[in-house]
Amino acid sequence: MATVSLRDVSKSYGATAVLHGISAEIADGEFVVIVGPSGCGKSTLLRTIAGLETITGGEIWIGERKVNKLEPKDRDIAMVFQNYALYPHMSVFDNMAYGLRIRGLSKAEIETRVARAAEILQLEPFLQRKPRALSGGQRQRVAMGRAIVREPAAFLFDEPLSNLDAKLRVQMRVEIKRLQQQLGVTSIYVTHDQVEAMTLADRLIVMNAGHAEQIGAPLALYETPATTYVAGFIGSPAMNFLDAKLSADGAAVELAGEGGTGFRIGLGNARHAGGGRPVTLGVRPEHLHMSPGGGLPLAVDLVEALGADTLVYGRLPSEAGLVARLPGTTAVRLGERITVTPAAGSLHLFDPDTGQRL
Repeated sequence: MATVSLRDVSKSYGATAVLHGISAEIADGEFVVIVGPSGCGKSTLLRTIAGLETITGGEIWIGERKVNKLEPKDRDIAMVFQNYALYPHMSVFDNMAYGLRIRGLSKAEIETRVARAAEILQLEPFLQRKPRALSGGQRQRVAMGRAIVREPAAFLFDEPLSNLDAKLRVQMRVEIKRLQQQLGVTSIYVTHDQVEAMTLADRLIVMNAGHAEQIGAPLALYETPATTYVAGFIGSPAMNFLDAKLSADGAAVELAGEGGTGFRIGLGNARHAGGGRPVTLGVRPEHLHMSPGGGLPLAVDLVEALGADTLVYGRLPSEAGLVARLPGTTAVRLGERITVTPAAGSLHLFDPDTGQRL
């Protein structure tokens, strides 16, 4: 096991910069998830740690070694890929043992390591099967077993569950988290799925166009997003954003209504400077509740009954869209007008020009 240190890491392809000075300290045994949409640089960052991409600037340390110029095989890491990368003509045992044979380990040591990994991953009945005789989840476990037997300083996962169906992804997510906790190995995991990221990570690195937009514990990013980008990416459904302005005393926000009337929402004990200034108001769907006595009037466009929850999509008088996550027992009909109110202390305010949290 080892720490992983990224110090002002940058990467360019010619004149095109894809990573912009990323710094992060990953502790020994920590599970860090790099998350973001397609094209944000998350897989490129992982590949630079693995040595599959050469960085343009900065330093990468694994343990006490600077690994900038080391080949992937010399970095003491093991990588699990999205497409499993198994040898189709080899048995499960031979797939897991292959790397150890290349390193010259004894037959007894190889058998011990493979047997231990197979027991952890419940692969013992399948050791003599070929990959084509396995399910997708079993193949992914073989790929993880191949990484485990190496006993690396760090595991790197590049969207390992993206080829699995929804139900199997949930099962494998639980297995990966349990496995990482059992082994205590430093792990860096790339995904575009923010639910996967929230449930797996000790800390998140949220990527945006080659920048590390925010780094922190999942709940910290959920509760205190630094920007509208992070606020909109973390959480499902995404946070609602509304154009608003601060009240004169900075103790409330005001939204435009019909015929010049406005809707005022108090900020509790919070006070913001710059009364009267425009702001972007953020409120999560799960923090809205129906309030027959008054609130924001919502014309219902769509209702999704999910069982435990009901998602209600609608429009405010200003034509701004709004999504509310209500209890599954809530009876709401298409075309109905309801009123919703944010829970106390659940509002987020952002600068409309920079997107930074106020």
